[in-house]
Amino acid sequence: MATLLSKSNLFSWPARRATSFRRAYSSINCNTPYNICFVRHGQSTWNRDNRFIGWTDTPLTEDGVLEARVAGQMLQSSGMLFDEAHTSLLRRCIRSTNLILMEMGQEYIPVNKHWRLNERNYGDLVGLNKKEVVKEFGTDQVKRWRRSFDEPPPPMSEDHDHHPKFDPRYRLMLEDIPRSESLKCTKARSKLYWNDVIAPSLRSGKTLLIVGHENNLRSLIMRLEGISPENIIDLNLPRAIPLAYRLDKDLKPLPRTDGKLDEATGMLRGTWLGGDDAVQEILERDHKQVYDTSIDQNLEKGADQDKWRRWTEMAIGEPEDESFEAHSRSHIHRKMNKNNTDALEKERVKGTT
Repeated sequence: MATLLSKSNLFSWPARRATSFRRAYSSINCNTPYNICFVRHGQSTWNRDNRFIGWTDTPLTEDGVLEARVAGQMLQSSGMLFDEAHTSLLRRCIRSTNLILMEMGQEYIPVNKHWRLNERNYGDLVGLNKKEVVKEFGTDQVKRWRRSFDEPPPPMSEDHDHHPKFDPRYRLMLEDIPRSESLKCTKARSKLYWNDVIAPSLRSGKTLLIVGHENNLRSLIMRLEGISPENIIDLNLPRAIPLAYRLDKDLKPLPRTDGKLDEATGMLRGTWLGGDDAVQEILERDHKQVYDTSIDQNLEKGADQDKWRRWTEMAIGEPEDESFEAHSRSHIHRKMNKNNTDALEKERVKGTT
């Protein structure tokens, strides 16, 4: 026993596991032991209200719960299984993680939470309506604040109603709370978590689920894909659509089986489990929600029955990458169709009362 548990054996186990271990139970693991999947959280109350969120701890809406559950069913349908999950300290991500794992029947895996995976701090913009800010400052300026690499929004005042220093979860790190962050700042802190936690887990052969926020995920994907600071302004990510990657031994993305970049963004070698078309549709909607000032309607609200149908189609549609073929697709289809039929009926009854 002493020999088996020697220090040298303990330190060499991850390397041996990565080189010799191959799973038989998940289609994504067939060609490489290095796998990671990114999922943005479901809709929160401030996503619905079109407000800048940052570190504010907004909860999921009912639609956000459904989005997270559908993401979990997509992942279950894909055949993926995870060894551990990583997320932020914010409940919209934490609850999305729990809902995804519940749908997959994987509540047993470790879930690691860290502030370095928090959303970027939007500074003095936090709490403001995005479209109203566009009307005041213009599309170009707001796009630079939201999506550029190194231009942070105006810093948050110390007496801001939503300053993170008033949140007890940060009471031991008050000096580390940023007043405002660019993507460059966010990438610097997420880099530490990648190097110290994510990369060692991947190299040991573990399959990881990262449930995060749009800008923190953008910072991780920017690093993974080698996207330049000039081009990162064009990368947007939808809520609750899993983006799965197979990596080589150097943790660089392997090509998709079609040898192309995704059609939704034109920048990624990962696979959208909801399909490129569905992702593109969501991104177009999100762009109008923020920048199209000719639209007064809040596109995140309303009992649009087509919304349920689109979610169903995303959950059961054929994956873009054939290597993610589901092991139990027909069972999941029947479950999703029943769930969404029930939901449609509830909406119909609500509309008549």
